[in-house]
Amino acid sequence: MSLNRRQFLKTSAATAALAATAKLPLPSATVVSPSAAASRPASLRPGPKPNILYVILEDIGPSLACYGEPLVKTPVLDRFASQSIRFTNTFCTAPVCSASRSALMSGCYQIATGAHQHRTWPWNKRPLPPPARHLCDWFREAGYYTCNLQPSAGEKISGTAGARGCGKLDLNFTVTEPALGDPFDGRDWNQRAPGQPFFAHITINETHTGPGWKIARRQPKSELVDPAQIKLPPYYPDHPVARDDYANYLDAIHLADGYVAELLSRLDREGLADNTIVVISSDHGPLFRGKQFLYDNGLRIPLLVRFPDGRSAGTIDERLVSGVDIAPTLLGFAGIGLPPGATHGHDLFASDTPRRDHVFAARDRMDESTDRMRAVRTARFKYIRNYFPMIPYMQYNAYKERSYPTWNLVKQLAREGRLTPEAALFAADRKPVEELYDLAADPHEIQNLALAPAHIATLKQLRALVDDWVRDTNDHGAQGEDPLDIYRGYHGCLPGDPPPAKRPRYE
Repeated sequence: MSLNRRQFLKTSAATAALAATAKLPLPSATVVSPSAAASRPASLRPGPKPNILYVILEDIGPSLACYGEPLVKTPVLDRFASQSIRFTNTFCTAPVCSASRSALMSGCYQIATGAHQHRTWPWNKRPLPPPARHLCDWFREAGYYTCNLQPSAGEKISGTAGARGCGKLDLNFTVTEPALGDPFDGRDWNQRAPGQPFFAHITINETHTGPGWKIARRQPKSELVDPAQIKLPPYYPDHPVARDDYANYLDAIHLADGYVAELLSRLDREGLADNTIVVISSDHGPLFRGKQFLYDNGLRIPLLVRFPDGRSAGTIDERLVSGVDIAPTLLGFAGIGLPPGATHGHDLFASDTPRRDHVFAARDRMDESTDRMRAVRTARFKYIRNYFPMIPYMQYNAYKERSYPTWNLVKQLAREGRLTPEAALFAADRKPVEELYDLAADPHEIQNLALAPAHIATLKQLRALVDDWVRDTNDHGAQGEDPLDIYRGYHGCLPGDPPPAKRPRYE
């Protein structure tokens, strides 16, 4: 039974307070056994431990030429894909940075660890429930040096120092190691001991709405996408603002493609490419109806894996992959097996890994905007449950209002009654309690089949999967936050207190 909005806001965060002492809820079927490393391909086990480079291009879907996007120019990533295994059905577990990254970096569903709200207020953050850990802890114990870098618009990669500045963390749980106050040992792999293998995490943030998009528009005109050539999804209004917004997104990906080139060149220059596994992916999907929402545009992400020996180069893997599979897979490259109950994910390259027939995702509070949604996706169908149907999709969100031109355009056109029926669905003043989409017939998720008699069996099956997931993970989203916490997080003070000099700003 779902909570109404009043009950949700009145319920305290007692569940989150227990996170430090609770054990990670984990169905036994999802355990990655310590013997997983022994079942890996033989070519991964002998010899020196490989270096591992994990690259996140923020806020992108599979909008690369190698994934079929006809207008974007990504020659470096396309060439990289030809040297890699290209996964075509990878889905994050949350359509926003902090909740998704909390799952990516732990291998655990954010709703099971209390890391589901974007962002968890600093005074409410807790450690991961044991035996879950940040993946850097496992790497460090195996002798790896861990580092977090971030090449950005004003700081190109140069020389052996590589990118300058610490990369993005954005985790909804606390970490205690090391002295830097984050899970990583340092800020560049050149700080490691001689001969020490490294795990490096790098965020390329030019694809995140903001300064990078502005820089992308300064590229030569011949390199920019022509907005008139874009085929907009049916939920978009066909308007110059929407076309420019979409083109700017693709231009930012082109800009990031150049940064990937510099990063890969550094590996070659330093003689590291022959022993470095490179993984390129994203944290969640983009744009106004993608980010923050459980449609495929918000959940589907690219995943490219390149082995230094060229194994399986240019192949396509169509398996369903969840964001919680990333951490155990990265650890598996180093031969690191995890104890029972440490992750909800699977090592994608272990021979005993079962094939998924569905993946889960969740959306909770986004900054000051309270909501709760849960979803399950199979190869053909998507089911979404909206726990607060009285809250519209397009409720006020300061970040969206500030950074997404199409978001504001849709609101304006809705007020004027000028949206197409397809676009008007997202601007409605209520959400349906349940949504069901046939992705084969309706890839943009427009035609809700939840009330269609022909699909009642599928609806019940997917509804039961979400019921089981919510139960088995002890879903922390069932307990709401203290409304004063939400007020304090948004305003920077409690009601009646003097306001801070600078109000909190969220991206």
